[in-house]
Amino acid sequence: MDNVTRERPANTASLMAAIVAVEGSARHGHLRYLLGPQPSRRDLADAVHALCLIHGTRPGPVDMAVAQRAQPEADSWLTAVAAGFVGERAALVRLTAVVGPLPSTPGQAAFEAAVTGIGQALSTLATSSRTGCATGAVAALVGDWQAVRAILVAAAVDCGIALPDPILPPGAVTAAAITALGENAAAERAMAFGARQLLAQHHGLWTLMQTRAAARDQLYPQGQDYSPRMFAGSPA
Repeated sequence: MDNVTRERPANTASLMAAIVAVEGSARHGHLRYLLGPQPSRRDLADAVHALCLIHGTRPGPVDMAVAQRAQPEADSWLTAVAAGFVGERAALVRLTAVVGPLPSTPGQAAFEAAVTGIGQALSTLATSSRTGCATGAVAALVGDWQAVRAILVAAAVDCGIALPDPILPPGAVTAAAITALGENAAAERAMAFGARQLLAQHHGLWTLMQTRAAARDQLYPQGQDYSPRMFAGSPA
């Protein structure tokens, strides 16, 4: 049992926030590298493509959680989150087109299999019949999206375009919904489980991206780079 659990945060929203802070994408070294002063353009593009494969298609995890209705009292909040992700998905798809093709990397078949596995794991979480698992996964996705979106913003800036502002529910609305959904101890435990499992999948994605970046560095030892602008179409 980790420190987050032992400290017993005051409510479920605080618990979810603590889990994201400790186990979220922002803690991964590759994400910190991508948000650093000199990330490789090909590494940024690779991350955008991978994120699009996982979060750029519909139905996504939030849509599946809405359809599942494992916690009917979550319907209003989940519907608002799903509506917000419509815009996020559109921005992600557009950005993927702008950064150009997936950078050449050894082990493409293994990459595709790994991404497929991550997508299947998220689908399993979002359609879980265990009360609280799906909503916990969505809560973690919403909390982790700030770090994920920072990558999209960095790639957009590199390509010379701007992303629209996100329209996800305000933090206070999400916190109130999460706290209400976790009032039952069993539901809160399931929400924590779903949250941790989703964040583990995101960490797996960043580790995969880190491995692919290292493989490209070996493939291009002279520091050759992949430039999204070489392939970018009109940003309109």
